[in-house]
Amino acid sequence: MILLHAALAEQQLRVWGESAPTSPPRRHAAARAARRVEPQRSPYDTDASRLSAALVDAVPGLSIAGGDAERRVAWLPTVAGRPLPSSPLLTAGASAPADGAAASRLVPWILSTVALSPAQAVIVLCAAVGRDTLAPGLVVSKDLAFWALVLRFAGAIVARERFLPGIVETEDGWRARWTPVLDGADAQRRLQLASAMPGACRAFSRAAAAPPRGSAVEALDHVVAVLVDQLVRTAAGAMPALKPESGHEAWLRALAFREGVIDGAPADLARLAAAVREWRRPVAVSSDAPFRLCFRLEEPTDEAKGNGRRPWSVSYLLQARRDPSLLIPAAKAWEGHAAERLLGAPRVREHLLASLGQAAGLCPPVEQSLHGPAPSGYTTDTHGAHAFLTQSAAALEQAGFGVLLPSWWTGKGTRLRLGVRAQVRSPKMKESGAGVGLEELVHVDWQVALGDDALTPAELKALAKMKEPLVRLRGQWVHMTAEEIHAALELWRTKPSATPMRDVLRIALGATTTRGPLAVEGVEATGWIGEVLERLEGHGGFRDLPPPPGLQATLRPYQQRGYSWLAFLRAWGLGACLADDMGLGKTVQTLCLLLAERSAGDERPALVVCPTSVIGNWQREAERFTPALKALVHHGVGRGRGEAFLKAAREHAVVITSYALLLRDLEHFGAVGWSTVVLDEAQNIKNPETKQARSARALPAAHRIALTGTPVENNVGDLWSIMEFLNPGLLGSQAEFKRTFFVPIHASRDAAAMARLRRLTGPFVLRRLKTDRSVIADLPEKMEMKVFCTLTREQASLYQAVLSDAEKAIAKAEGIERKGVVLATLSKLKQVCNHPAQLLADNSPIPGRSGKLARVTEMMQEVIESGERALVFSQFAEMGALLTTHLQETFGREVLFLHGGVPRGQRERMVERFQSEPDGPRVFVLSLKAGGTGLNLTRASHVFHFDRWWNPAVEAQATDRAFRIGQTRRVQVHKLVCLGTLEEKIDAMIESKRGVAEQVVGTGEGWLTELSTAELRHVLALRPEAVGE
Repeated sequence: MILLHAALAEQQLRVWGESAPTSPPRRHAAARAARRVEPQRSPYDTDASRLSAALVDAVPGLSIAGGDAERRVAWLPTVAGRPLPSSPLLTAGASAPADGAAASRLVPWILSTVALSPAQAVIVLCAAVGRDTLAPGLVVSKDLAFWALVLRFAGAIVARERFLPGIVETEDGWRARWTPVLDGADAQRRLQLASAMPGACRAFSRAAAAPPRGSAVEALDHVVAVLVDQLVRTAAGAMPALKPESGHEAWLRALAFREGVIDGAPADLARLAAAVREWRRPVAVSSDAPFRLCFRLEEPTDEAKGNGRRPWSVSYLLQARRDPSLLIPAAKAWEGHAAERLLGAPRVREHLLASLGQAAGLCPPVEQSLHGPAPSGYTTDTHGAHAFLTQSAAALEQAGFGVLLPSWWTGKGTRLRLGVRAQVRSPKMKESGAGVGLEELVHVDWQVALGDDALTPAELKALAKMKEPLVRLRGQWVHMTAEEIHAALELWRTKPSATPMRDVLRIALGATTTRGPLAVEGVEATGWIGEVLERLEGHGGFRDLPPPPGLQATLRPYQQRGYSWLAFLRAWGLGACLADDMGLGKTVQTLCLLLAERSAGDERPALVVCPTSVIGNWQREAERFTPALKALVHHGVGRGRGEAFLKAAREHAVVITSYALLLRDLEHFGAVGWSTVVLDEAQNIKNPETKQARSARALPAAHRIALTGTPVENNVGDLWSIMEFLNPGLLGSQAEFKRTFFVPIHASRDAAAMARLRRLTGPFVLRRLKTDRSVIADLPEKMEMKVFCTLTREQASLYQAVLSDAEKAIAKAEGIERKGVVLATLSKLKQVCNHPAQLLADNSPIPGRSGKLARVTEMMQEVIESGERALVFSQFAEMGALLTTHLQETFGREVLFLHGGVPRGQRERMVERFQSEPDGPRVFVLSLKAGGTGLNLTRASHVFHFDRWWNPAVEAQATDRAFRIGQTRRVQVHKLVCLGTLEEKIDAMIESKRGVAEQVVGTGEGWLTELSTAELRHVLALRPEAVGE
């Protein structure tokens, strides 16, 4: 594992890595290190070649040259001659030496670093945004995560065009630079970031003699400037390499080239630099001032309302940055000392004049006002006021000036505007009773309105004759343009149009806000379409449906509501995303709907696409809850193809397959008309460009369902792909979605865009948490569930090999020897089911070789993203170590591991951290013997039994570490079972004798040694459904 860091070293961002030492420090090494004079290489240092290779493998589009590597001096917290690891991930024990951190001192150490060019820095930081790991085993450190936040800050500056061109002199000559202009909210954000900068970001120094110099603000300013410069150059693109005819032209060309080197005579470039500095001086003056220039548009007074020539005015004000409510008229500022006293700043007039000079280029009337002495504002007519509202105000605000507009314009008051409403007539209901799909056409009649009042053609013509962009009606100002009035008149001349139901939905839910130049005010619908729209907008509920006949389960109230919600959307041809918390029964709710469809006479099969690791779960849940739904598992080398598959699909109610086969067998799936397509773990299609996502969208189906346990509202970028699968076109094209929602939300944290997106997607996403009041009352305090997994081919091959050897040994052995052989065989087969590396003990790679581990990883992702905590029990300490390593490398988070070799004090510290630390480890792996009794771990809401003890009493004791006095959360217990193996057979035997299980199975696995050879062969046999590939 590598913990990836980034720090500023001599004006250049450099990455370095921390890795756990391969061997513990030798005796007396720490004492010698404490007495050393010259800095030594850190024992946690990662070799530059290994670091570069890991980065290149993990980050697409990144290339690193060998010359970028260099060893540097970094000042690190040190205790007893040894640097403190920056994360507990690097310690072999339960916790980092936090107690020693208080007594630590900064000491120089040698680190292997790799320099990042500005372009490389953007690529790496972009990959690190919002990530805990760049790849399994390559963990994002706190300092790298901080620089990723800085990249987002720089990106927002560039997106809002808050930068200017500049020229700087370096050791290599003159260079062109794009530099940020920070004021207002950006200046505040800059200070917030600087105060949050981790010390490791500035750990490098020029030499070992003195620690790093320079403030966090200085370091931040440099990196922001470098990133802004790089982002602007990338967006601008390259210019043709023509020979410039002047220094000014050379400067402009250099602004587009990667290095920014300016060719020209030094004297000429020095004069150019002075001219650029003078040109930028007003910006620097206004940016440094403790106040800013503000423009206020004022409506005409009552006496002037009848005079349309010059009734409006724009006033100039000075607004204090620390107290925006303090506004001083420019007329008072020109007087001098009074304004300086109020604002607590000198040279107020100079700042005011510089700011007005800047604003003059954005608002022509401001430029005209500068021709007179001591300008304090200007007056204008309605056309000028309209120009200020629609053009100048936004430009001035974007440039950092304050703008105060009437409430009827900003939306804080009641704003009347010319708009249209869609009037929809419901067509005749189909004989089947179903509504319409998104593609079907409905008749829409457009009505022109002003606020809540409809307008007639005569009224529109009267407004057109006024030829004023701002008209006072009913005591309020109304903005309308000639283009809007013309478009409104054209609508009156058109007949009702046939419009796809999708567009009607987009209008009703706020996705479509304009029709040409006119604002769309909403939808008025009658009949059943009106009822559907009311329910989708949350104004009316849907009827709870009784469970369909044949369901072998008692639905909890929230599950019945979920099933009814799915049925409601299906009735109107609308896709649904069921995003309930893990363990709330998404599978049974979905199966209930599929059974209801079948019971209603829909003979078409349904398709379930899921990760390979949960195919067995779907199969067993269908057999258990909906035995009337004949299920076909389309998987493995013996799966049907061509006509054989089509015939088998038609003969089954549900076909279950994997995402891997969706892509491979798309031709077969595309030939079937599915009643419903269900995507389980739908986050697998979050990237819309992948073949997997495109294949899912290509499936022909009357209805579509997406199931996910992760909070989709937290991943705006993932939402388009899932919604495009469910309800194609509802969120518009991908480019439109990025422009309308993704960029405003991510770059500017636009609350209005987030609210519009929530309104648009809310009707199609149902997410309930275990903590919701509507759910928690329906849940038992402890929920136990089986998680069925499959084996990989490697596991199946090893399983069969162990079984073959065991059958021969068991046949020859008798008495005590036979019991020993049986117990050894059971242990080996359980290890195979866990992971091949556990049995082989060869330190081989972990990922991709165990179906059980894959499923635990998927479930743990949901636990972590939902902010919950989990215990994972294994009876094997070796498997516990493998689990800990794998989960830490996958999620980049510390995982605690308690086994028999952990000393008592360390054990108590681990429990305390899990129970008490707000940001402590979320996952605790325990060996069953060491952690099965005597611990209080009530902060966990999930308990995983990775392998089984096959004694209900022992498993119950382990579960009670979380489910005991003091537990305030519902506890979910997940027991993992490999299909088609001894695990499934023995689990079934225990379940069949649950009432007297303890008497039957004794205290361990000894009862299995009493089985006859034939019975053992039956229990241990590997069945075809075991293999998931």
